Amino acid sequence: MQGDIVSGLLLPLILAFIMYALGLGLTHLDFRRILQQPRALVVGVLSQFVLLPLLCVGLIQLFGLTGTFAVGFMILAACPTGTTSNLLTYMARGDVALALSFTAVASVLTIVTLPLVVVWAMNHYTGAAATVQVPVGAMMGQVFVVVGLPVLLGMLTRHLKPALALRFEPVATKLATVLFILVVAAAVAKNWALLVENFSTLAVFAVALNLAAMVGGFVMAWLTRLSRRQAVTVAIETGVQNATLALLIASSVLGNDALGVPGAVYGVLMYLGGLVFAVTMRRVLAAPAVAGG
Repeated sequence: MQGDIVSGLLLPLILAFIMYALGLGLTHLDFRRILQQPRALVVGVLSQFVLLPLLCVGLIQLFGLTGTFAVGFMILAACPTGTTSNLLTYMARGDVALALSFTAVASVLTIVTLPLVVVWAMNHYTGAAATVQVPVGAMMGQVFVVVGLPVLLGMLTRHLKPALALRFEPVATKLATVLFILVVAAAVAKNWALLVENFSTLAVFAVALNLAAMVGGFVMAWLTRLSRRQAVTVAIETGVQNATLALLIASSVLGNDALGVPGAVYGVLMYLGGLVFAVTMRRVLAAPAVAGG
């Protein structure tokens, strides 16, 4: 009963609050910037929704993962960028405006793309019979309720009460970070035996996926002639995922907490990789990036 309350009520509420905090930092201008720099946004979308899942499939094949863990990492790879990606972009002196625009767009696109990836992963890694059990419509609805709607409400708050939103946003962001840590800690505690037994494989895979995502995003942006600041942004947006949403899909929608273990592991390690990447980009590329735009 306690587990049902956590997965069925507390986890969706926590994720909704995290996304609401994100919405407080967004305005309609962030969407207008899409028209001003469409190439950068398209590259970011392709990197997030095409490159990242393909990298995950390739690494799953390389590592020989199957079943639960393979599906769990694919769920993670299908989630939108994490809320702290904007902070890491700022630390790395990337294009924060692009990061905000991309985060907003990714949160909307995920409502459609995530269920499709989950259905494919369940079918491919666990057998066709599992596909029937994936409630695609319910998943789309739940992702909208806990991801899309809170972002819209946060933006509405910012529009109607800008002074209040600006004061509350830093507090909400810090609280959202604490709540995320609690969610990951709860997932780890609930699946401790499974995690300990497979931690070496999961941790190595998570680090490999995180690094591959950031390097792949950076290279993709560089090949398409984006500025260095934009390339740094695309890299971070590709590598930092919404692990809380991955846990929600695993426990609340699919009813299998074990599917959330990969997301919990990645949710911790991606911040270490993201921080190292941000600091490296800040130190190595800061001066040229400012000079070159």
